[in-house]
Amino acid sequence: MNQRRERSRCLVTAPTGGATLRIGVLLGALQFTVGSGGMAGQEAEDCGADVTLGVAVVDESGSIPIPFATVILASEDTDALSRPMRGQAGSDGRLVFCVPDGVVHATLSAEFGDASSDDTEVNVRFAALQDVVLRLRVASVENGRLLGTVTDALSNAPVTAAAVSLRGRSQEVQTDRQGGFILSEVPVGVYELSVRHLGYAPLRHMVNVARGATTDVQIGLVPAPLEMEPLVATAVRLRRLEIKGFYERKHWGELLGLGAFYTVADIERRNPRIISDMIMEETSIRRVCGLGSRTCKLYTTRLATGFGSRCLMKIYLDGILISEEGEADLWVSPVEIAGVEVFKGAASLPAEFAGPGSRCGVVAIWTK
Repeated sequence: MNQRRERSRCLVTAPTGGATLRIGVLLGALQFTVGSGGMAGQEAEDCGADVTLGVAVVDESGSIPIPFATVILASEDTDALSRPMRGQAGSDGRLVFCVPDGVVHATLSAEFGDASSDDTEVNVRFAALQDVVLRLRVASVENGRLLGTVTDALSNAPVTAAAVSLRGRSQEVQTDRQGGFILSEVPVGVYELSVRHLGYAPLRHMVNVARGATTDVQIGLVPAPLEMEPLVATAVRLRRLEIKGFYERKHWGELLGLGAFYTVADIERRNPRIISDMIMEETSIRRVCGLGSRTCKLYTTRLATGFGSRCLMKIYLDGILISEEGEADLWVSPVEIAGVEVFKGAASLPAEFAGPGSRCGVVAIWTK
């Protein structure tokens, strides 16, 4: 077989630091304990025909509950659950999922600041008998991780059971039913990524693993008999935005046409003077400015009630509502922004930003 070189289309965003809440501070402040029968103060959840699945998030020792951690439930039973479920643990470290009745097997994981749990695979009906306990471990800030998907370059179908490894490291993983894989706790550096599967030309591609960041790699393997090069697209996800659910909302929002999303790369390419210069270019969004160059307000024209009326958008900064008057430029400059989400009306709003007074839409800004 003739040797082939890979061609890559790369979009790499340098990881940046954000305010990170260290789990060690929390552990020093909490004095709760977890009993063998589940979290104290557990309340029943009425899930109707769905399956009630309780989750308890604790520290690595298993003795201290961790409040407000983000919990993710995913399943390969895509007919019953088309996308992962996300939720936030309560003040007692506990969360209850109402899992659709058709889901049999699920994978649970939890994240909080720099800490994350291992992926835990459960049989939903068996696990519903008692809480699933997820133990958080503080990740090494010296390491990063590699996450990706392997597909057939011609049909775009997932490639299952492909062997994925990094040259010089003993860890090797296989892709799952969706072609996904993850290599965790990888020391910072440049590695040669190797992907092998029977019937496909082997792929080797150089990747950079950054400290505290997730490098996302999309791989298209070429069937062995064909004379063409494999395709690779590489992007670095900022860990802070990943924990806040930005990339998941971006994926589904762009797929379903529910919003507009800007990353660091988009902002650097456009280089706006103020961020509203970019946002106002979206359809149905306008801007009105006062005498000062940074006193502009954003509003949507969809819900205007008459001549001169303006439906002002709400502005969130790092998840906190900072303006109900559409003022997006007073608080942060474009060079400080890691991501922007724009939702033009209540029908497209995710649960994180839905609420009274949000009918005119929301602009959510995330800093670096």
